[in-house]
Parts: sequence; C-alpha cells; structure tokens
Amino acid sequence: MRTTKRIQVFEHRTLYYGSEYDGILFQKKHFDSLAKLNSLHDNKYFTLVHKGVKFSQYVGVVRVDDLNIEILPKVDASHNSEKAVWQGVLIEMLKQTKKLKVQKVGQAQVNKQSIHLLDIYFDWFLREVQDLCRKGLIKTYYKESKNVRALKGKLEFAQHLSQNLIHKERFYTSHQVYNQDHTLHQIINQALSIIELVSKGTYLYSRCKEVQLNFPEVTAIICNEATFSKLAFNRKNKPYKTAIEIARLIILNFAPNVSGGSENMLALLFDMNSLWEEYVLIKLKEATRDLDIEVFGQNSKRFWNGITIRPDIVVKNGNNSSIIDTKWKNNKDNKPSTNDLRQMYVYNEYWQGRNALLLYPGVHSDALITSQFNEPAAHSCGLANINVFNTDDKLDQEIGKRILLILEKNNLIER
Repeated sequence: MRTTKRIQVFEHRTLYYGSEYDGILFQKKHFDSLAKLNSLHDNKYFTLVHKGVKFSQYVGVVRVDDLNIEILPKVDASHNSEKAVWQGVLIEMLKQTKKLKVQKVGQAQVNKQSIHLLDIYFDWFLREVQDLCRKGLIKTYYKESKNVRALKGKLEFAQHLSQNLIHKERFYTSHQVYNQDHTLHQIINQALSIIELVSKGTYLYSRCKEVQLNFPEVTAIICNEATFSKLAFNRKNKPYKTAIEIARLIILNFAPNVSGGSENMLALLFDMNSLWEEYVLIKLKEATRDLDIEVFGQNSKRFWNGITIRPDIVVKNGNNSSIIDTKWKNNKDNKPSTNDLRQMYVYNEYWQGRNALLLYPGVHSDALITSQFNEPAAHSCGLANINVFNTDDKLDQEIGKRILLILEKNNLIER
C-alpha cells in the first residue's frame, strides 16, 4: 500500500524545491503544480519566490500526486512550535465552524495527529454517502430529450425532422423521467471519482470503491460553480445537503493534470482571518446565550455609492453597542495600523457605538490596552490580545467568556 507523504509548514513560511522538509523532498514538479494552481485562483494562495513558494494567510491542505502539504496556522514564534499542537488548533476551529466533522471512529487518529487533514474530509464525505445509501437514495423527475422507439411525451418536430428523416421507426421527444440519474447523484458520483483517483494506494481507496459499488450508475458530468448555484433543497432532498457541500469543496478545488504531467492536485484552503472571525463569533454567541446581550455578525450598512461596510462583530448591550474587529496576526508591539484605527472610527459612527475593539490572537495572558480617538472622547478604541490556548495547549473553548470578561472589566458592557 502506498504511503502518502506529508510536509507540514506554518503560514507565511516558504518551501524551496530541492530541499527536504520533515524528511520529504520538495521537488520542482511540486513547485510547478503549486504555481499553476495559484494562477488558477488569481494568485491569492501563495507568493512565488526564487525556487520557492511562500504561503499566505490561507491554511489547510494541498495534495500533489502522493504528497500532502499541510499549511498550519501559528500566532507567535516564541510559543510552542509543535506542529501537532497547531494542527489540533486548525482541526478544532474547522470543527467548531462546521467546516469539518470528525466521526468517532477517526477521532483517536486525530487525537494522535496521525491522520492527514485531507483524509478527514474524504472520510466525512464517504460516511455521508454511505448514510444516504442506507436510508435510501431518492428519485426525481427530470426532462429528457432524445430519440426513442415509441412515441411518448412531446414530439419535438424540428429535431425529429432533422435527425429521423430516414428513420421512420424513431421519434425525437421531450418526456419526463423518474429515476436516480439526477444532478445530486451526478455531483456525488464526480466527487467519488476524484477521491478514487487521489486516494489510490491508500487505506481510503478500498472504502471509496465499496461506496461506489453501492451507488447507482449515473451520467458522468463536469460540475462547475453554476452547477451548484442552480441547486435547490427541499424537504425531500435536505439529507443530501452536507454531502453536496463537501462534494462542492472537493470538486471545485480539484485541478487534474495542472502541470501538464501526471500529477493531480486537490487544495482545501481556508482564509485564517475569516476562520478566526467566525470562531470568535460562534463562541461569543455561546457565551451570551443566557444573558441580556445580543451578538451580531455579517451586519452590513450602505456607505457610499453602493459600497457597504461591515464590522466583524457587533455586541449590543441595552442602548450601548461595541464593535469587535478580529485580526489574525501577531501584534506584539501593540500598535494597530492607522487604517485599522480609521476603520474602527467609521464603525463606531455608523453603529452608534461608544467602543471599538481590535481583537488579536495571542499565546500569553489576556491583555487590553485602551486609547482614545479624541478629547473629549466621543468614541474609544481598545486593543486586546486573547490567548487562544487553554492550560493543556489546546484551542480554548471558553474564549467567548474571556472576551466578555475583558469587555466587562473595561466598562464596555454591563451584565
């Protein structure tokens, strides 16, 4: 059985081809594939340097042939540099934000950090499809237009004349068909084919083949963004939603033969800034569930000429509003940028807030430094560093409560 090789690297670090990392050689063919993938995504994932690839704020995993490259988050170079610790942080954030689901069977491997991140997604998808097969796959009606030997449905006269002028026994018709060969199953089938191709030689390959044997034969299609945008879920097909969401992630991030050679590439990458924002929002909502405090995310207002502005998080306590803007970066000097401060001022104005808070991740004790915009202060802006770890060096699940405590101690909210 082929062993998938893995290189783990922290965000904003560089891999140079010809060098070994974790005992694995990073080759020029890997560099070429990453360069092509990056160009297909507007060069947002990496920066190409001389004989190397410098990663940005996107974290996750890229598979090139039999090589997994895991890009891990990291806040502070002075903290524990164990890659297993930061892989755990990433997996837990993905779980909490519903971008990843780890089944009980795979949890032991995850705890030992012995499983590849991409395999977790494959395992999740295969389990979802197995569950659908066990419950019973749905059939749907769809319109089919083709030549048939018995007249049924509507005769398409123009096509019938052009195709059957000398075939009197055929009819070109449009008619309703009720079976399992519909778009949802075609999408799942394409995702299964990708997993079969990418996992060949690994322990997941046999599981994928088993699922394919129990899955009906359907028409092969090539999915794109438009395919998924046309889907509509109802009570009948709602159980398919999770499987389709994972299939979308797999299909739209798969690039076959991107370097013109034999390599196939699959990239599942997440913007760490968005992931941090979403995690903080979820934990704040959990912490305020039984309190007289409202927490809002994705709250947009029109600003100028159709342009909208949106703070990351708005915390409303009675008539008072506080703005939280999350930043996934190391702010060791406690000096926010001028643009960030101007942004906070505008947020306070538009949301009638008295206080704004720039929230940075840290790996030490929580701290808040407050400065004012003007005298006398109509608004104030705070800067907070919040420790992402608990005492066991795992992602802290109580971070929402600790943020509320910081806000309360500095009179930004009342409970």
